[in-house]
Amino acid sequence: MHLLSSSFIVLLFLLMSSSSLLRTVSGLDAVLGQYGETLEIPCNNGVVKADDVLLIKWKYDKGEGLSGDLLVKQKNQNLSIIASDEYKGRVNMASNASLLLSSSTLRDQRTFTCMVVAGADIAEYPVNVLISKTPAVLEISDKAEELEIGKVMKLGTCVAKDAHPAANITWLKNNKPLESDGKRVSVVVSEQVDPLSGLFTTSSTLKYSAEKEDADAEFSCTSESVGQRSSAVTFTITYSTENIVLEVLSQDPLVEGDNVTLKCVADGNPAPTSFTFHLKGETVKVENTDTFTIINVSRETSGEYRCSLINKPELQASENVLVHYLDVTLNPSGSVVKKAGEDVNVSLLIEASGETVVSWTKDKIKLDKEPEFTALTFSHSGLYESKVTMGQLSRDASFQLRVQGAPVITQLSKQRGEDGQHKVLTCEAEGFPEPAVSWSINGSSPEEQSSFIDGKISHRLTVVPSVNLTVFCTVVNQFGSDSKSITVSSLFVVEVRMDKQDQSEDKGQMKMAVGVVVGLLLATMVVALIYGLYVKKSKQGSWKTDKETKKREEEEKEEDEDGLDLVSGRILLKRKKESPNTPELL
Repeated sequence: MHLLSSSFIVLLFLLMSSSSLLRTVSGLDAVLGQYGETLEIPCNNGVVKADDVLLIKWKYDKGEGLSGDLLVKQKNQNLSIIASDEYKGRVNMASNASLLLSSSTLRDQRTFTCMVVAGADIAEYPVNVLISKTPAVLEISDKAEELEIGKVMKLGTCVAKDAHPAANITWLKNNKPLESDGKRVSVVVSEQVDPLSGLFTTSSTLKYSAEKEDADAEFSCTSESVGQRSSAVTFTITYSTENIVLEVLSQDPLVEGDNVTLKCVADGNPAPTSFTFHLKGETVKVENTDTFTIINVSRETSGEYRCSLINKPELQASENVLVHYLDVTLNPSGSVVKKAGEDVNVSLLIEASGETVVSWTKDKIKLDKEPEFTALTFSHSGLYESKVTMGQLSRDASFQLRVQGAPVITQLSKQRGEDGQHKVLTCEAEGFPEPAVSWSINGSSPEEQSSFIDGKISHRLTVVPSVNLTVFCTVVNQFGSDSKSITVSSLFVVEVRMDKQDQSEDKGQMKMAVGVVVGLLLATMVVALIYGLYVKKSKQGSWKTDKETKKREEEEKEEDEDGLDLVSGRILLKRKKESPNTPELL
């Protein structure tokens, strides 16, 4: 118990006896405090001049015109707390003369007054205290296990416990407010007050008629006044089946030998698990599954299939199943042998479930159009392949055609070897069966190479001619033969050529021969002219004996033998004193 000084007792007496000295500040300030926390109630809004203050006193309104003292502070004196009953041990004063009230409750919602004595002036500053409390975490209780479409059902109850003032609850679906319309949406709110604490518990019950779209909807509740929201919840939406669909599950494309699965899909929730599958001429019921598999399908499997609910057979769905097939038959096939000049009847039979495209190749080379096989020649020989395509499916068929007949030489050519020391002769021919190739080379020793592909033969002969040759190539099989010749010059004579290319050799030799012939004609004319003059002179007075005449005739004969010899396109000069086997090229 605090002892009051004599001056304070006198001051209190003056306050109680002279109301003319008391001045109450007009207006009522308000302070909002949080439930359970320490509340600071300012005196004159915290503006108190300590130098002029003689005394500060806090009191509260007890109701019915009564007040209760809390604490007193005199100038140059310690704080004196005089509170009793419910405020004992809960009050204190800050340095700015504010009243500190700990562990605030709803009973503290009353008027607290600060009385200030400064000189001869006495002033009072009343403050109205309000207490608020945020509710505990919002939560949805009594949640429904499932919702049935078209039926108004209790979805759940949102509870806001121990709040002041009472919480205002709003229901949300996918974060959008639900408005009560008395039909699909109905909200019932109830409040309870704790008799001891005075705090409110608010309950909001939502009744809702669900739709199919609500299967993934999120429901929650919020109290905007206190800024809280509950966790979102979802519900199982149940509804009866209204539509079914038959799905065909298979590879694309579905071909013979594959498996196909029929699946009946219903939109009910929970989905039905028993169905009837209507196959071609057969009905199959399945339990605890929605599929049926057809194994190793064939083209006869194609057709319409249906499924229905066992307990609601009038609800059906259908779908067509198409099994793709592609059969190709090529006649003839394998190896085909025909004689030159004959025809081949080729037929390509196609059985398919759709449009097809046909392409042909010969010896792996694509043809622009379907080949024709009339009046066969050796060039028709080869491997023919047809490719039939239908979408992603394709089939191949082929036959090997060989045209047989007497061989024909198509080309006989010569070429100087790269080293210049030999010549290569090539004989190319067509014929079937493979013809035998022979050469006539006047005793030389050849090195032969040969190849035979699709009725065409190419035979190479390497020779080293020491003299000018005329070489024959002969091809023979059981149906006949053919032969051609080519002139080959010796490698040991000086060759006169117009250019350095072997293929122009004969042409240059011909030009040289023509030149020599022209020269011979001119020379013959000169000789004839001289001879004529000589004869004329002889007739005019030249007399010869029979012996001289015979000698002259022998000399003229030798001159004729000393003429020009054209051999294989080359000009050779025969000299009287040289061996006739060593000609010299002019």
